[in-house]
Amino acid sequence: MSESHRAELPTGILDVQVRESAFPLDELCGFAARNNPKRGFLFLSKVLGKHWPAAPSRMLRVHEYLASALDLGPGPWAFMAMAETATGLGQGVFEAALTQRSEADALFLHSTRYRVAGRPFLEFQEPHCHAPDQMLYEPLNARHRELFQTARELIVVDDEISTGSTLCNLVAAYRTRNPRLERVHFVAITNFSGEPSADQFSERLGLPVRCVAALHADFSFQPAADWEHEPAPAAVGDNRRKPGQIADHLGRFGIDRPISISETDRESLSVGLPPGAPILVLGTGEFMHLAFRVGLELESRGFAVAVQATTRSPILPGADIGHRLVFADNYGEGIRNYLYNVDPDDFARIIVCHETPLEGLGDLMQHLGSNCLTYRYSHSMEDLWPSV
Repeated sequence: MSESHRAELPTGILDVQVRESAFPLDELCGFAARNNPKRGFLFLSKVLGKHWPAAPSRMLRVHEYLASALDLGPGPWAFMAMAETATGLGQGVFEAALTQRSEADALFLHSTRYRVAGRPFLEFQEPHCHAPDQMLYEPLNARHRELFQTARELIVVDDEISTGSTLCNLVAAYRTRNPRLERVHFVAITNFSGEPSADQFSERLGLPVRCVAALHADFSFQPAADWEHEPAPAAVGDNRRKPGQIADHLGRFGIDRPISISETDRESLSVGLPPGAPILVLGTGEFMHLAFRVGLELESRGFAVAVQATTRSPILPGADIGHRLVFADNYGEGIRNYLYNVDPDDFARIIVCHETPLEGLGDLMQHLGSNCLTYRYSHSMEDLWPSV
């Protein structure tokens, strides 16, 4: 499938030429401008559930496609997803891979920008990002640590691949903990790294690398000569968290199985709604995947569900960014957070899935209105880690 697209943005002109795709370009992404001198554009995914409301069934379709395109050996496998944007995508691909290979010995983690004192982590850089410092924690559970240190194949998941520098930085950091690693897979919805990129990544890392994506394309960006860059709002604040302020058992510190939503929770989240009612299930920051799982359950009950998450990423209004809400973040960092392309009045109910304490959600809840309720996952670590 070959197609081209030109996006005229306030920051410049973005041209995209599709080389190969399992889905049409306009089903996968739109385009937006960023107030970032390192990179003035953004590929705005329509199936990620981050900057655009997405039907969970469409998200699942992409997860399953990417998992089925992986060529994995017997394992063990380590899946790692990039914060903030791809945490939900990575866990979705991990769960889809487990569904397709139920016998697999696999671990999922996602990177983070939150520091928890006393817990060991790897540090690496995301060079083009407004918040470049990333961390990957070592798992808390003993069995998960063993998987982390002995995985033969590493699957790194991001929403899109461009230069691949961040992914290579993560792999290089991870190999200091796992010298047994044999193969690497870079997985994304869209791959803009160029045709020979896998060979270049292999040469850089000294390991076989394969790139898996739903769309492979090339792009060029011509910055606007008259664009005057303004200082972007701070995207890094007080990122120190105490145990209990963020979830220990849903991906950031290691998980080896899918999460599930109880029947009681499904009932309580949809009680009082008529059939087919529009529902937005909203994640917060890096905490995205629970919203997707809740959304799938409610969509299967016949509701018109959209999934999305708040973000710290400052995107300029215009192009494919319509509505923009700005509010205090629920992690207590003291920085702005955003919700894009959502009008709260379009939904009969908005369910906010959160890991942080309830009191941090006040400003967001005020912006979302009276049809909003909160959901904090109640399963214990013992439910998910039977042999802690």
